[in-house]
Amino acid sequence: MGEIKLILPKMGESVAEATLTSWLKNEGDRIALDEAVAEIATDKVDSEIPATHEGILKKQLFKVGEIVKVGQAFAIIEIEGNGDEEAEAPEVQKAETKKASTPIATNVEKKNETIHLSKGDRFYSPLVRSIAQKEGISKEQLDKIEGSGKEGRVTKDDILAFLENKETSVPATAPVKQSTPASEPAPSYKVVSSGEDEIIEMDRMRKLIAEHMVKSKQIAPHVTSFVEVDVTSMVLWRDKVKNEFEKREGFKITFTPIFIEAVAKAIKDFPMVNVQVDGTNIIKKRAINIGMATALPSGNLIVPVIKNADRLNIIGLSEQVSELSKRARENKLKPDEIQGGTFTITNVGTFGNVMGTPIINQPQVAILSTGIIKKKPVVIETPMGDSIAIRHMMFLSLSYDHRVVDGMLGGSFLRKIGDYLENFDINRVIW
Repeated sequence: MGEIKLILPKMGESVAEATLTSWLKNEGDRIALDEAVAEIATDKVDSEIPATHEGILKKQLFKVGEIVKVGQAFAIIEIEGNGDEEAEAPEVQKAETKKASTPIATNVEKKNETIHLSKGDRFYSPLVRSIAQKEGISKEQLDKIEGSGKEGRVTKDDILAFLENKETSVPATAPVKQSTPASEPAPSYKVVSSGEDEIIEMDRMRKLIAEHMVKSKQIAPHVTSFVEVDVTSMVLWRDKVKNEFEKREGFKITFTPIFIEAVAKAIKDFPMVNVQVDGTNIIKKRAINIGMATALPSGNLIVPVIKNADRLNIIGLSEQVSELSKRARENKLKPDEIQGGTFTITNVGTFGNVMGTPIINQPQVAILSTGIIKKKPVVIETPMGDSIAIRHMMFLSLSYDHRVVDGMLGGSFLRKIGDYLENFDINRVIW
């Protein structure tokens, strides 16, 4: 028999620790591979930690309510065969030994305050406390919320439901509340609502998106370039393989993985698009991590990230696109799957739009928008003369940060993406 140490995974670039909120398995319990062992919480997300090996939970190294550092062992699993090693959770990396230099990380490291608030020993996770602080919920109000979690613990859903009920109780004649970051001055525009108007308070995610978009426009001078692309070969190829692909792989092939493949190739040709700005320093990112903006049933957006997209073939990209999109709609994304993006793609063509001028997803410096694919009459130039043909055409638009990406680089990069799509091999074999 051997032993495996279960390690707290990296929960995002700025998260250094988490609070153990509950044990889902007791010492002596048998654990299956990928079965949830414990629940943890940070100031950003609640999450379950799965087992990396099948075996028996031999020892719990932390008690409920205690702080666990990223990369630290919090449980020991007894397995058959050799052991005596540390096991990371799937698809995560060990924490860096250096402390993160971001303000968020600094706050996390400093925040070792008491984790119980009033009512004796009632526990509140860092995420719940963070939401309460941002939404101005007092300790007295928090204590009155009925928790649906283990031992009556207040969960994220409980506090969000409390906020929704609180918001719907606002009288119809109440003035519109301006939701602006504390660091920014409130807008000078005065909005007057009549008794017939409906006042809808932004949900928490919409507030965060709004703040993120405003900051992006304030930080980066946006420039947008456009190209029109003939994607006939790409469309005909997908039509030819899609039925057999779905039958064989078990999921559909869409245009998104083809766009991601073209972007990854173009980034290799123009690596200075895959950068971030830190003051007067340009950070050239080695990894090519492509985010894809995904619409949620609520109408909000989330951007799951395909890591090292340049190392995946079209089947691997299609699988990731299918899986991440599905779990995004089900609100089951892991924290690491929305972190670390170096470039983003948004598909406005899904909504029948011809083109868009997207806002850069900070701290990235560029974002691609793909428009709807439509059949159009196009002039075809040949050595024998010009002719008119019906072709599948689409617009691509690239918004980029003019501080570091000038028109030549941005325009050339966008044109290169178009070239890769136009020159798609209609006879391409993927099996």
